Amino acid sequence: EVQLVESGGGVVQPGGSLRLSCAVSGFIFSTSAMTWVRQSPGKGLEWVARISGSETTSYLESVKGRFTISRDNAKNTLYLQMNSLKPEDPAVYYCNANFGIPGYDYWGQGTQVTVSS
Repeated sequence: EVQLVESGGGVVQPGGSLRLSCAVSGFIFSTSAMTWVRQSPGKGLEWVARISGSETTSYLESVKGRFTISRDNAKNTLYLQMNSLKPEDPAVYYCNANFGIPGYDYWGQGTQVTVSS
């Protein structure tokens, strides 16, 4: 059974930092591309960052230089380090593994990030 379990969300002041984690089981994590996606109230899903199996990374333009996606293959865990959080960053953040095959698109339950002074 595939499981993706996010953690690390919370309330932080503008300019603050959080590190999200996504613990993965049920597929070969080390060679799988992984993505962080977010959804804020009234908006659709927004892709945030991606890391390939070879650790090539890509980012949404608005988070470049502030967010860092990484992975620990020994722990089957995906991370998103978020620094300099802004008022436009609050959302539920999800980790996602999409293998490009119908039925092979996996999501975690999400973790809430709130930015408030």
